[in-house]
Amino acid sequence: MLTTGLILQELLQGFAGPKNRDLLLHHFSVLACVQPDRHDPMEAADVRNACRRQGVQIGTIDALLIQLCCGHDITLLSTD
Repeated sequence: MLTTGLILQELLQGFAGPKNRDLLLHHFSVLACVQPDRHDPMEAADVRNACRRQGVQIGTIDALLIQLCCGHDITLLSTD
């Protein structure tokens, strides 16, 4: 399993209190982390524009996550 700093940031923004934060960081410490490189934001913009042309609005971060998954052949698991 992999994650990215984007996911970690979104989860940390939703947690209250240092105890919960520390527990989340502990659980995520075992996961390898994929980071965007210089070309990923450009490709993510293409993903977002293609979705918009099809009538689907997605956020900037979601487009970047999609690009990271496509670029690294990773399955994206999401609840939203």
